[in-house]
Amino acid sequence: MNLEVRNIDIKDAVFADTEKIENGILYINKNSLISLVKEDKRVKDVEFDIARPGESVRILPVKDVIEPRAKVDDEIFPGTFKEYMLEGGSGVTYALKGCAVVTTGPIVGFQEGLIDMSGPGAEYSIFSKLINITMSITKEDFVDQHEQEETIRLAGLKVAAYIGSIGIGYEEFRSESLEWKNIGEKYAEFKELPKVVYVYNCMSQGLLHDTYFYGRDSKIIVPTLVTPLEVIDGAIVSGNCVSPGSKTTTYHHQNNAVIKECLEKHGKEMNFMGVILNPLMVTLKEKYRNCMLTVRLAEMLGAEGAVISQEGFGNPTTDLMITCESLEKKGVKVVIITNEDAGVDGMSESLPDSVTEANAIVSTGNSNATIMLPKMDKVIGKLSEIARVTGGNVDSIQSDGKLLVEIHGIMGSHNLQGNTKLSAITI
Repeated sequence: MNLEVRNIDIKDAVFADTEKIENGILYINKNSLISLVKEDKRVKDVEFDIARPGESVRILPVKDVIEPRAKVDDEIFPGTFKEYMLEGGSGVTYALKGCAVVTTGPIVGFQEGLIDMSGPGAEYSIFSKLINITMSITKEDFVDQHEQEETIRLAGLKVAAYIGSIGIGYEEFRSESLEWKNIGEKYAEFKELPKVVYVYNCMSQGLLHDTYFYGRDSKIIVPTLVTPLEVIDGAIVSGNCVSPGSKTTTYHHQNNAVIKECLEKHGKEMNFMGVILNPLMVTLKEKYRNCMLTVRLAEMLGAEGAVISQEGFGNPTTDLMITCESLEKKGVKVVIITNEDAGVDGMSESLPDSVTEANAIVSTGNSNATIMLPKMDKVIGKLSEIARVTGGNVDSIQSDGKLLVEIHGIMGSHNLQGNTKLSAITI
């Protein structure tokens, strides 16, 4: 399996009558985007805007963030829109770096967050450094909350693929060539290096806590071997309302920080054997079943070490811990990535579950720490929704327009793949 990613650096984005990339400037026809989204008759209205790094802009509530990408004669999010699909991870993919599609709209649950483009809040989110093309959808009255989420999710992916296609044929790109060999070949190479797998926990609990693999809801699949190139090519997309700070957006999937590091260290410090996609389930029986199957796949790959990332907090910590415990008991050395919910004063029990085998932990910080955010000149979305955001409350909006929130409320602030600026150290 061979994949070439052609990375195009986007310096700015503007709405125009034409669609092209010229000197790093992305020109987008807003009317074309509106027509594209309104192909779905569940959409009553849609508005687009652009938020740039450094601007006094707050985006709220954010549902998903997606990097614009496209493939030549193929589907960038395979299984999402077509009945027939091709395997992701091969051919040529164009990626527009430095920009993103950000979806917003009426909030359904309590777990959608904000992006500040400047000020102290911007320092907690990688998305504040991107040129964000925002899309805000108003649904038709007959659309229920589950259909609303599906409508916005599909519209975001469709817009990201459309904008990504503007890059096809653009000649100023940075080429990245990636190869993935079969298990037999991988097992034979770099024999002197430890064989490492990545256990990729994904939210699969239902009630708008969903992840999609080739268009299939992950809660109805069992742990599955996945190549990292498929992940890069959009085989996994977000469809959930998990708390914003720890949510794995589609952008995080496309730019999975653990996969990136494992590929970088492959052949140098480790023999990266593969990815095990592990759905995070609700019942204890399902958790134990998926743990057993995950461990079996790791053994089949000859794993000597494993990295496990988490998504969400609370209930998913049990999946994280029992998988860590079971792998360690099989002789596989494990490093886990998790955040801490230690209370606003940092003095509460930081993890809802733990095992003694979890002795190598990378922390992405205390999500309950509070921060005062300044008033912004412009809000894309609806500021009052902060009352229903995880990390916010009815008293978050101060009399002078400032915003008091927990780090939880900032999109991607303590991302559990480690794609964040937060961490913690032992003292």
